[in-house]
Amino acid sequence: MAARFAALSHPARIEILRYLSGSNACCCKDVVARLDLAQSTVSQHLKILVDAGLVRFSPEKQRSRYEVDHAALTAFSRTVAGLVEHCCAGGEEQNPKA
Repeated sequence: MAARFAALSHPARIEILRYLSGSNACCCKDVVARLDLAQSTVSQHLKILVDAGLVRFSPEKQRSRYEVDHAALTAFSRTVAGLVEHCCAGGEEQNPKA
């Protein structure tokens, strides 16, 4: 879970996820054309998203393709919602030292 939070902690990676969510699988070059970032920077951000399991990577002959793993993103969202609900359900009585 921490790796996924870390992957979502950078604004560029959020923008990459937004772009990928609105398109079919695309290559790094497509993301570079959309964002004002160098190809090497986009590649690093994509690798972090792939390593966190939020984006799928499909190597192809000419170009590697990236796409959002919607199932993983939905599962992570549900986990976070459950965590927030559990932690915040009792109000301040849950953590009197805070």
